[in-house]
Amino acid sequence: MAERNLDFDKIIDRRNTRCLKYDFTKRRGMPEDVLPLWVADMDFETSSYIEDALIERAKHGIFGYSEVQTPYFEIVRGWMKTHHNWDVQENWLVKTPGVVFALAIAVKAYTKPNDGVMIQQPVYYPFSEVIKDNGRKVVSNDLYLGDDNRYHIDFEDFEQKIIDNKIKLFILCSPHNPVGRVWTAEELIHLGDICVKHCVTVVSDEIHQDFVFHGRHNVFAGLKKEFENISITCTSPSKTFNLAGLMMSNIFIPNRELWKKFRRELDAAGTSQLGVMGLVACEAAYSKGEEWYRAMLSYVMENIEFVKNYVSQNLSNVIMINTEGTYLVWLDFRKTDLNADELEDRIVHKAKLWLDSGKIFGRCGEGFQRINVACPRSILKEALDRIKAAL
Repeated sequence: MAERNLDFDKIIDRRNTRCLKYDFTKRRGMPEDVLPLWVADMDFETSSYIEDALIERAKHGIFGYSEVQTPYFEIVRGWMKTHHNWDVQENWLVKTPGVVFALAIAVKAYTKPNDGVMIQQPVYYPFSEVIKDNGRKVVSNDLYLGDDNRYHIDFEDFEQKIIDNKIKLFILCSPHNPVGRVWTAEELIHLGDICVKHCVTVVSDEIHQDFVFHGRHNVFAGLKKEFENISITCTSPSKTFNLAGLMMSNIFIPNRELWKKFRRELDAAGTSQLGVMGLVACEAAYSKGEEWYRAMLSYVMENIEFVKNYVSQNLSNVIMINTEGTYLVWLDFRKTDLNADELEDRIVHKAKLWLDSGKIFGRCGEGFQRINVACPRSILKEALDRIKAAL
């Protein structure tokens, strides 16, 4: 049976489907007629093999407690080895209902109240939330925008802040959301060596690992044995195959003591088995979804090029930051001379767009907007036309 869902230009009406992206505009304080390109959720049908697997499982009609056995792990291991050249072991694996949930568990497992936790802003805003909500302090080694239109790490500041704040936990975003960096092996090794030197545990959020357009994704834990020993690697098929609503992720923790601490907090949270549909979808995605994945990746890459060309030709006061990975594009509006609130008002009420305001990613994100380009190109063009008219 051939893959059926390869028409990425197809517009699918997602309204009135309990869709967070489309159905909660008013509740989230937005005008009801905005075009939403905010949350990292693709507007594409997932692989037909995943659809078929879910339908077949639904026909069984019984949805009791479910768990996976070794074949599930073998499928996940195959994907990691084939796509990221990383050999994982079954006893490293812990499954959680999403990566953000895993981040919160890690914060509780590896730090104490009032401890500082390091992040690199502008960064995915739930990083700050799970730190603050669990009574810890956010410490940011802010990234800086270089002359090459890419973000970089200030390694001297990184190490100094570890020392000054007695940091024991660092949450790495790789590839980086929202600035689109795919970190080089050299950059990650530099970070990792500093963390090993100061006994810092690294939670590496690698959920966007399958979206790389320039360079290659390096699994942090796979770069050195010493890094494997301090790492919690967070992965999921949810971004790659648009399965976020099925609430599942695969977390790999090679160090047994770190594994036990994580598992202890997971048990304390009352979490045991995941939903059966997420497990079924993961197996189908990683075993049969390759054709869909390759086609989707090509389409998203073309969308990124489309945005780059559109911005350079039509939006003289806007700069698109170079996007090496993820399907989230970081747009710099600072030359418009609008402050963060004025920019947000212009985007929401004049352009009628719901994007993610840069300021929610940290103070250094003010003046930027994050736009999700994983949508039919006609929708993307409409969004960019609206920005052009609003400016």
